[in-house]
Amino acid sequence: MERVDAMEEGLESAAARPLLLAQTSSSESFKPASDPSLTPLLVFSSFVSLWGSFSYGCAVGYSSPAESGIMEDLGLSVAAYSVFGSILTIGGMVGAILSGKMTDLIGRRGTMWICQVVCMAGWLAIAFAKNAWCVDIGRFVVGVAVGILTYVVPVYISEIAPKNLRGRFTSASQLLVCCGSAVAFLAGSVVSWRALSLIATIPNIVQFVGLFFVPESPRWLAKRGREKEFEATLQRLRGAKSDISEEADDIREAVETSKHTSDEAGILELFQKRYAYAITVGVGLVLLQALGGNSAVSYYLGTIFAKVNFSTSIGPVVFSLLQIPVSIVTILLMDFFGRRTLLMVSATTSCLSLLLVGLSFCLQEIQYLKELSTILAVVGLMGYGCGFALGMSGIPWVIMAEIFPVNIKASAGSLVVLNSWASAWVMTYAFNFMLEWSPAGTFFIFCGMCAFTMFFVWKLVPETKGRALEEIQSTMTTSLY
Repeated sequence: MERVDAMEEGLESAAARPLLLAQTSSSESFKPASDPSLTPLLVFSSFVSLWGSFSYGCAVGYSSPAESGIMEDLGLSVAAYSVFGSILTIGGMVGAILSGKMTDLIGRRGTMWICQVVCMAGWLAIAFAKNAWCVDIGRFVVGVAVGILTYVVPVYISEIAPKNLRGRFTSASQLLVCCGSAVAFLAGSVVSWRALSLIATIPNIVQFVGLFFVPESPRWLAKRGREKEFEATLQRLRGAKSDISEEADDIREAVETSKHTSDEAGILELFQKRYAYAITVGVGLVLLQALGGNSAVSYYLGTIFAKVNFSTSIGPVVFSLLQIPVSIVTILLMDFFGRRTLLMVSATTSCLSLLLVGLSFCLQEIQYLKELSTILAVVGLMGYGCGFALGMSGIPWVIMAEIFPVNIKASAGSLVVLNSWASAWVMTYAFNFMLEWSPAGTFFIFCGMCAFTMFFVWKLVPETKGRALEEIQSTMTTSLY
């Protein structure tokens, strides 16, 4: 009967699934425990890991303020600089392929350690570059490191945080990405591109040192059979007086279940029917994240503001700074309104904002109301930045860290991150050609993708707020199987 009920439940719409789960969860094996308190070690460990997201933000924000300086000093053409800007995403794809297996093999903390050493080497190669090859190699190496970090940071935080705080802590990664990007834009407006490269090594150093004082993920320790370390680490993260018995038992049960299939869990196993739902949600969200214009707008902010006759120095800085308070709001609301609600609001706001940008280019093309077209474009771009930061920019990574079972987390996570970086590369490479074809048409396409995102979230994305990782992962692999 339980199997029949599970199959029937899988046929219901995703919109109804959160309500059904809320009603039935009390009768399942995953029973709600008392909410653990916020501990200093949990806060510090999350803070240290989030410097990886800050590093990613610096890498994304670097190319725009450094463009004129690098092209002038090294004599690069527009095409050559386009290679430099987009090669970060190529490195990110390589990092994505390595990320899952690497984090499973040497642990979450060890992976972040190696990433920061590699990232620092890349920035130093850029800072002391004498020709195009050196800056390209440095940029590629930075891309490999941040490609791994985009996977390991949310996974680590989701595995150390209790379920009542997991959404807020994991979504903080987007806040640090925005902060890193804003710092790159601000610093790049007053220092040279070489000095900016050296400044970008600061978060690498901070995280490298901080990792000496944080624990490994208790779930990774349990998977590796390091039982004493697992219990001790979980107890330290939850507090000396917290009862961890129920959470520890759930983790052990999930790890024990995964042992029956973990030996054969690879890329091919991801195509089993029981994983189809989780893979569709994870990959679908990151693809829509890129196709909705996030990568293109972030990498070519200066170009876009120039086309709408607005300051190329003030525009990108304000765009980045506005995302910081919005990201803070997202953190505060994540475990209150839930992931689905914020994603829907984010996609709707982004859709309407991109519509304004598209309309502004239409007015510009017909030589009508030029001043109004600039206002519409700036308002639309700022609204898009805030709307995307509210949900679609960070929440897909929160969900990615929550929905995959232990036995496929490495392969599935690598697949998701690879698709994210690959789609980002396609968009950053094609964006200039799209602008030449039709600026208005380009933003109307992005608008349409955001509209489709609303439909995708409504029909398929489950609510994961307030649920244990093991409960979420069990549901994702049985509801459609």
